[in-house]
Amino acid sequence: MAGLLLYLDEQPLNNQGEGWKDLILASALHALFKSLGFLGPSEVEVSDICEGRKMNVAHGLAWSFYLGYLQLVLPRLENSIASFQSSHQLNGSSWGRGSKKLLILIPLNANISHKLEDEDNNIHFYDNLPNSEIDRAGVRGRVYKHSVYRVVGEDGKARECVVEYATPLLTLYKMSQESSAGFGEPERRQQVLIFFRTLQNILEQSLECRNRYTLILLNDERQDDPHFLSKAILTHLQQQEKEEFCVTPPPKPDMVNPLANTSSVQPSVFRVNGRWQQPEPLSREPTIMISLEKPLPLKEPVENSEH
Repeated sequence: MAGLLLYLDEQPLNNQGEGWKDLILASALHALFKSLGFLGPSEVEVSDICEGRKMNVAHGLAWSFYLGYLQLVLPRLENSIASFQSSHQLNGSSWGRGSKKLLILIPLNANISHKLEDEDNNIHFYDNLPNSEIDRAGVRGRVYKHSVYRVVGEDGKARECVVEYATPLLTLYKMSQESSAGFGEPERRQQVLIFFRTLQNILEQSLECRNRYTLILLNDERQDDPHFLSKAILTHLQQQEKEEFCVTPPPKPDMVNPLANTSSVQPSVFRVNGRWQQPEPLSREPTIMISLEKPLPLKEPVENSEH
């Protein structure tokens, strides 16, 4: 359209009506290109606009998942695990610090099963944590619960952890199966990524949920491995335990406490009133030592010599 207008602009004007013809032709061409989609934003631009204005389906699902579920149950999770350990007589050897968090699985294809053992036979259901009852939206004592699974690694050792899928992914998957939703598989994968980023940003700013969760984004390209899910869970558990550090490390054995009894250490001697004396053993109460001798200069006086 720009080239055509440039060509018409270079033509000589025979009469005054040529300018109106150019204006009408430009308007007609603009409407034609607009209807054909040449002048409209691309799919990437539309996605960026929707994400910037918080207009995506995944954005609303992430906030609903946080406000309606995670914000309520994560502050109670640590007490639930402690009660579970005491009731099941677990010594805590297989419960690392990483396994005391809620592991939230987010597969990119949004296709999740209701039983983890159906996807990986190295994952076994162990038991449910104690129920949390919360009054919610007119329902007295609405029940919230989590399931404990035993995940067996390649070395044969089992680890207990609280793991579950992000339930809003069921909505995204069902929407992609409905023709009336206008939600295909490419859009579903993109919405899962937006859901993951949005939920991650929300939880990072939440004081109630801090250090009580782990988001695990699962890539569907490795589903040919029958133990991919158990390996992904154990990898995150081991990584979190390696990242944990002791804030107050124990004192080193070779460190000497200055307030401790130092009678076994040979004390030094000092000079008082012209006599050398040995001090008493150090005590916790400070003392002041006063010398009656006149102060001496730091440098010896320089003798004058004739040259």
